[in-house]
Amino acid sequence: MRFGTFIPQGWRHDLVDIEPTEQWATMERLARRADAGPWESLWVYDHFHTVPTPTEEATHEAWTLMSAFGAVTERIRLGQMCTCMGYRNPVYLAKVAATVDHVSRGRVEMGIGAGWYEHEWRAYGYGFPDVPDRLRMLDEGVQIMRQAWAEGTATLDGRYYQVDGAIVRPLPIQEGGIPLWVAGGGEKVTLRIAAQYAQYTNFAGSPEEFTRKSEILRGHCERLGTSFDAITRSSNFTTIVGRDEAEVADRLAAVEARLARFVGAERAASSVADFRGPSGLAGTPERLVEKLQERARLGLGYAIHYFPEAAYDLSGIELFEREVIPALA
Repeated sequence: MRFGTFIPQGWRHDLVDIEPTEQWATMERLARRADAGPWESLWVYDHFHTVPTPTEEATHEAWTLMSAFGAVTERIRLGQMCTCMGYRNPVYLAKVAATVDHVSRGRVEMGIGAGWYEHEWRAYGYGFPDVPDRLRMLDEGVQIMRQAWAEGTATLDGRYYQVDGAIVRPLPIQEGGIPLWVAGGGEKVTLRIAAQYAQYTNFAGSPEEFTRKSEILRGHCERLGTSFDAITRSSNFTTIVGRDEAEVADRLAAVEARLARFVGAERAASSVADFRGPSGLAGTPERLVEKLQERARLGLGYAIHYFPEAAYDLSGIELFEREVIPALA
């Protein structure tokens, strides 16, 4: 199994109590640490407003961070989980990503999806198209990016995007263009787009749900004539690890208390309860290894971990690096 880690950027209230002028220093320190560690990739979210509710707390912009991380790290790959197609013109996004590929000397990934956070869509003036329209935008945008990276120009007279000989030079450093991660588990359209274009997918859920979506992805690949085995399946996990269950409980309580100050006790409790759900990993190292081994048997090839404590306490991450990754890598 391959491993990635999220760098806190504020979206999940994970930089609160750190002065805004010091937040980049915190992110840079964690990125450099990940670069020197056992992680294959680092990730940020592409969002503008905090969750589980919008607050006045900072959320740093994803693609600006991509370029900054590319300049201060040497080895680790750089991704977003995931870029919202509707937030930027796709050929402009292709140009941005190609530039970041040069800044990072060929280490950028393109996580891309249809988007879902209605509040920030409307607040930023993007409207909020229906799901079918957002998915068609995703399809057209992916076509444009692939063309731009392969040919250095892009032309498409689409329903949502029209580009006419847009020049995207220099090409990305990576041969064949920037790897595409199509994120989301929509069974009829998103997984079909992934089957047609992606090198990676990203979807979550219970083991049963992961298995079902994997089989649906396989079916799309068979109908399109693409290789299911060539697509790496990934999932994101909110991860809390402690030496014993008492320490796990203490860590969860600390995260809940910090979050409750900004979103209220009820929302904070609900968010922390999700840490023990299908997209969460809360437990001892032995328990986490067991759960990840189960996913590996189902075909999960890449696990990306979000540690809510990262900006404040590295001991959980250190324990994960010491006892979980070696058991699975």
